Amino acid sequence: TELRDRLEANTAYFKEGLRKAGLPFKDGESAIVPVMLGDAKLSQVMANALLEEGIYVIGFFYPVVPKGEARIRVQLSAAHTQAHLDRALAAFEKVGRDLGVVA
Repeated sequence: TELRDRLEANTAYFKEGLRKAGLPFKDGESAIVPVMLGDAKLSQVMANALLEEGIYVIGFFYPVVPKGEARIRVQLSAAHTQAHLDRALAAFEKVGRDLGVVA
């Protein structure tokens, strides 16, 4: 369907943006993209910094995920436009650089 195709395109676009920015993520088929950080505190600090940039995401850490696999969960939608995705990717790259996640 058209919505499913748009969701898949948005997911692929977002993952490619993360890859280009050097942000670590767990690849898969889902429209839920985990940005892997490893550290629980870092996942919370990054989620809060992204919120300050206008991007609402959730940081997950143990016991929700295994120890050492803390992450930011990004849930993409067919309703997101390319402008939305570009804005989110720019915020991830900026915050990632500020926090030393991106070189």
